[in-house]
Amino acid sequence: MECWGAGISLFLQMGAFFPLFLADADGALSDPAKAKLRLICLPVYAFASVVLIANRRTFFIAIRRNLLLPVILALPFLSVLWAVAPSTTLRRAVGLLFTVLLAYALAIRFTPRQLLVIVFATLGVCIVLSLAMFAVSPNLARMPADGAMRGIFISKNSLGWYACLMLLVATIVLLDGTLGLRRTAAILLIAGGVCLAGSGSMTAMIATGSAYLLIGFYIMLRRTRGISRMAIILISVQLSAVTLLLLHEFLVPVLEALGKDATLTGRVPLWELVDRQIADQLLLGFGYQSFWTEANPSAWAIWSKIRWQAPHAHNGFRDTMLSFGLGGTIVFVMLLVRAVYQGALLHCRDPHFGWLWLNVYVVVVLVMNLTESLFLMQNDAIFILFATSVIMFSLHAPVVSTNPSLQRQPPIRGPRAELLA
Repeated sequence: MECWGAGISLFLQMGAFFPLFLADADGALSDPAKAKLRLICLPVYAFASVVLIANRRTFFIAIRRNLLLPVILALPFLSVLWAVAPSTTLRRAVGLLFTVLLAYALAIRFTPRQLLVIVFATLGVCIVLSLAMFAVSPNLARMPADGAMRGIFISKNSLGWYACLMLLVATIVLLDGTLGLRRTAAILLIAGGVCLAGSGSMTAMIATGSAYLLIGFYIMLRRTRGISRMAIILISVQLSAVTLLLLHEFLVPVLEALGKDATLTGRVPLWELVDRQIADQLLLGFGYQSFWTEANPSAWAIWSKIRWQAPHAHNGFRDTMLSFGLGGTIVFVMLLVRAVYQGALLHCRDPHFGWLWLNVYVVVVLVMNLTESLFLMQNDAIFILFATSVIMFSLHAPVVSTNPSLQRQPPIRGPRAELLA
């Protein structure tokens, strides 16, 4: 029942099927349609609440082992005091709270490998339904503007993101010989590739390339020791830094030379204007998800200059700064650094538990947020799985660190009994 509940909850939070049929001809959602979609989230909230009440002791252990996450959850409610649109901030803060409660439920009830199977099945359903929709109703499965494939999602970007995750998860299932799902994984790997190519989402394609590089990196990390492992880490960090610097300096000239959109579909001028607004409210920000609302004159100033109504900054790090300012962003970055470290520690010291895919997933989401805003999103499956990964890392890392014998033994069935508390 918990596996079915988790899979259905993730499907409902992926924004599949229902938004597509509630949207208008232009693909926009009206306020009544958004209200109906919020009602769909109520069973998800109920499932998370029941699981956490039944496992409240482990829930409190999870909270205690990562206090940074409760602090971040408190920030949206505190930001109501200075938010530009207090009512919007409060409503979205409540949605974020229940979103993360689902992440807690997933983290304390499943092992990484069990969660892998659930996500594999859920994404597989979405990808297969997207291809079926494209075959049955091509007009509905395409974007109205450019004809790109969107499947059962409201936008091509959503299909691209989940196709990217399908490729990641299917690849990990292929590498893991203990699940007995290699044939299914191979089929879904091809289906995910078709959906990724059909969506034309550059963010998803870059994230997919990053995912395969990260799979190789984490496999080498686990197989090396001592100085060799340190050398791999240092070289990888330096290559990442050099890549970011080169992209910052030469991406626009290269795109212009190739005849491509040098503004990254309007992102570059948008980021320049957003950076000025961040500087104006550097300490506290504008309140959680309060900046991109019609009640904010600063948002209208940006929209009038770029001549399109951007729903967010198309950069998760910038949107975090807009929401919480420098103080909240520092706390969030601390959470990210801690999660990446703990995930790598678990992957190297506790390989039997299947930590590879969660480590890769966390970094892939960081890459996605360079050109999209997926951090701290309410009712969003990508952020739910991201938060689940962070909670799992902090929940299990102390167990492995204080019990070296676990590093040489296969894991018990289900999560470690009360996490050896």
